[in-house]
Amino acid sequence: MPEEAAPPLLNLTNQFLVAMPGMSDPHFARSVVYICEHSDKGALGLVVNKPAPVTLAELLEQLGLPLRNAAQSERPIYQGGPVQTDRGFVLHEPMRAAELPADEAAYASTLIVPGGLEMTVSRDVLEAVALGGGPRRLMVLLGYASWEGGQLEAELSDNQWLTTPASPDIIFHTPAEQRYDQALGLLGLNAGRIALRAGHA
Repeated sequence: MPEEAAPPLLNLTNQFLVAMPGMSDPHFARSVVYICEHSDKGALGLVVNKPAPVTLAELLEQLGLPLRNAAQSERPIYQGGPVQTDRGFVLHEPMRAAELPADEAAYASTLIVPGGLEMTVSRDVLEAVALGGGPRRLMVLLGYASWEGGQLEAELSDNQWLTTPASPDIIFHTPAEQRYDQALGLLGLNAGRIALRAGHA
């Protein structure tokens, strides 16, 4: 008899994880996570709705990069997750040719999310932002979230998360305090009406 085909692997790349209202982990309660990478080896994502108590100007000053664009000085930095919280990540729209770092090796440190955004750890992007350039739409985060192979799938089976295709407008244009409700709205849901142990989408 022919072997049965293996079931297709779940791939949540370029999707939102939206925490169920009953999520007890303080790192992820009421969180919206943009999944940058997901495979059978695990997943990597960035929490996009939890501002940190530091501004872009303050972060760049710590890096020795004075911010020339005063309009960006109060842009908040976000808590991207509980892993490597001392490391900065930039989530941004795909860069046009004129926005790319002059050093191609720097751009090699950028993770291009298929069909979605880009995530880079290169200092070059922050230098461009400090000078008033760089990607037009971006978010700077400290730390990231990660799951080992099978871990995220288990959490989904345990109804800890809802999933929906990501919306760049929610990431870049919706006030942080509204992103959770807006992400639920993509599923036609309201946080107050979700049973704590409801099934996931």
